[in-house]
Amino acid sequence: MRIARFTTGGDPRYAVVEGEAGAEVLHVLTGDPIYTPVQKTGEQVPLSDDGMRLLAPVIPRSKIVGVGRNYVAHAREHGNEVPTAPLLFLKPNTAVIGPDDPIVLPEYSQQVEHEAELAVVIGRITKNVSPEQALHHVLGYTAANDVTARDIQRTDGQWTRAKGFDTSCPLGPWLVMGLDPDDLAVSARVNGETRQHARTSDMVFDVPFLVSYISEVFTLLPGDVILTGTPAGVGRLEHADRVEVEVEGIGVLMNPVVRRS
Repeated sequence: MRIARFTTGGDPRYAVVEGEAGAEVLHVLTGDPIYTPVQKTGEQVPLSDDGMRLLAPVIPRSKIVGVGRNYVAHAREHGNEVPTAPLLFLKPNTAVIGPDDPIVLPEYSQQVEHEAELAVVIGRITKNVSPEQALHHVLGYTAANDVTARDIQRTDGQWTRAKGFDTSCPLGPWLVMGLDPDDLAVSARVNGETRQHARTSDMVFDVPFLVSYISEVFTLLPGDVILTGTPAGVGRLEHADRVEVEVEGIGVLMNPVVRRS
């Protein structure tokens, strides 16, 4: 099941997405599926309607937890060792944008890079859960771009400014429930050129382990997002670029890039 968050000019609403690519229809829901059962109102909105805009499928209520260097090749492309335990960092929910929203390059950085990732959305209060039970606490999955100011990451010595700036966490195009996260293709394209491509089976730490490990550190709340790491091939984004993140079974998340003078 695909769940979208959208607007037609008023308050955000939620819908089940049905139909083939290019002919999708939004079946509007009565409430927020994170907190209420999925129930259709009967209203339908074609995805192609003028005035309809997809939003980030979730705005985390408390936090986005990132996982660094979770693909061996990505760790090594920057000369880093592969972590022996998940390397965690936080992004604020103000970093989140949705499909087609612009990534705004921060004035303080001259080297901003894309990082295509599978994102996990938590559906239940989760604390000290075992890997065997972890997926029962997951609501669904979406595509993410962990946009990173690489020069600032190097000079600051910690990652808050590098990864937490406004527009640094595109999510979308929708949330997919019931997906098996073990072996999905994850890729990034910039202006149509493929830069990243790998499979989630290449991750050092898989999704059940990550949810379990993180739940030992933080209580995860419904709507919290876990970014599971990025493959090798990260690269610079420039003004007027178009960056696409695609995750198998989910779809394509596209964002333009701008640098405001």
